[in-house]
Amino acid sequence: MKSIDGDQVNLGSFKGKVVLLVNVASKCGYTPQYTALESVYEKYKDRGFVIVGVPANNFMQQEPGTDAEIKTFCSRKYNVSFPMMSKVSVKGDDKTPLYQYLTDSSQDPKFGGDIKWNFTKFLIDRNGNIVARFEPATTPDSAEVTSAIESTLAK
Repeated sequence: MKSIDGDQVNLGSFKGKVVLLVNVASKCGYTPQYTALESVYEKYKDRGFVIVGVPANNFMQQEPGTDAEIKTFCSRKYNVSFPMMSKVSVKGDDKTPLYQYLTDSSQDPKFGGDIKWNFTKFLIDRNGNIVARFEPATTPDSAEVTSAIESTLAK
């Protein structure tokens, strides 16, 4: 994938870390979750945890900006310091390979299925396995998410 700055990112570089992948958007009712995402990232990043934001414009055109505009918005409004990828598609015929894998029910019936909205979260363990999926209304700082993060970090 490409970072929001246009650099190539090998997702294998996250091996050995616990990763929370989140499809994000700047003009969504869930956009204030950026505050909780940054807080959770700051709390756990020194323990081998990383959040990866993946901007997508698949839902009611709620991420219309360019990568530069998205980066400026995230850093100015929410002080986002976790890695952000270049804008991609997370559903439909042009779905990026990462989300083809994440949503493939034949690979993982427990966590597969189409992305329904912005701010769907996938928790990936240190070996690259999906261990949890949280729908958009579940906030990143909820007990459900932080408990799953702590449990995965402890393994």
